Amino acid sequence: MPYVLVTGADGFVGKALCAEMVSRGWNIRASVRTKEKIKNLSEGIQIVETGPIGPETDWGDALNNVDAVVHLAGRAHIMDDLSSDPLLEYRIVNTAGTECLAKAAAGKGIRRFIFMSTIKVNGECRNAPYTEEDIPAPADPYGISKWEAEQIIKVIAGETGMETVILRAPMVYGPGVKANFLKLLKAVDRGVPMPLAGIKNKRSMIYTGNMVNSIITCINHPKASGQTYLVSDSDKVSTPELINRIGDALGKPGRLFYMPLFLLRLFGIAAGKSREIERLTGTLTVDSSKIRKELNWTPPFTLIQGLKETAEWYKKTFHTSNQSDS
Repeated sequence: MPYVLVTGADGFVGKALCAEMVSRGWNIRASVRTKEKIKNLSEGIQIVETGPIGPETDWGDALNNVDAVVHLAGRAHIMDDLSSDPLLEYRIVNTAGTECLAKAAAGKGIRRFIFMSTIKVNGECRNAPYTEEDIPAPADPYGISKWEAEQIIKVIAGETGMETVILRAPMVYGPGVKANFLKLLKAVDRGVPMPLAGIKNKRSMIYTGNMVNSIITCINHPKASGQTYLVSDSDKVSTPELINRIGDALGKPGRLFYMPLFLLRLFGIAAGKSREIERLTGTLTVDSSKIRKELNWTPPFTLIQGLKETAEWYKKTFHTSNQSDS
């Protein structure tokens, strides 16, 4: 049986995807930068070390006897990027690196290529839900590099006949989550008061279990070929609602108080945290009706279920480590 190659298999989404595929009896080849730091990958996965991803990466061995590629690896979005030329750094990995892999995959006769993109290709924030019909408007180097990669993939597909599927996702959460969502978990767990009670925004997110399910659906569904899909959970929540639901999952109250939005923004400017404040207060929603209609896909997990699993992982990971340190 041919393999599915998963790049970034040791990452947040990659680990969850590999575990689910193994449970289904699939043959998985995991591409990782280096084997030295690999932890918690499911047994029975063939691991291939490919080194840094870029325009010169050698994918030959990783692609042998592979039927489909799921390309998750990339330079992740960084809020405070200190690189002298962030766009160049993102382009090396996310654009040129993806082009190198897609060309190698097409040359090997790979049937289908799944690319993990981002809702940032559509834009940052707006009141109306984003759809696949929007004119792309990436506003930062990360989004630009992903949009450029999408365009290159489509050109390669047109020239070679390789089937491609592009998935644009909003913030992904679940066991193993890092960055801003983990900070929010810690804040709620520690009872930190947050001045967000008056925020009336709406945000789309996607639980790792739903992200994984959408990827698996796109690997084999005949109607997915050549398509771009926006994926998200069924629920859309305001920031205060999210904090309260995180509190429910952790068994802690969400400590919210009111502060006018203009003061929050002034605080963000003064503290150099304008982008973080905008993320907490702005609206970003996704219309995922296209994948639901065309592929008959429904997110198998609700927001409450996803937050419960995330909270259980958090308590097991951080409460246990705190107890062992004391």
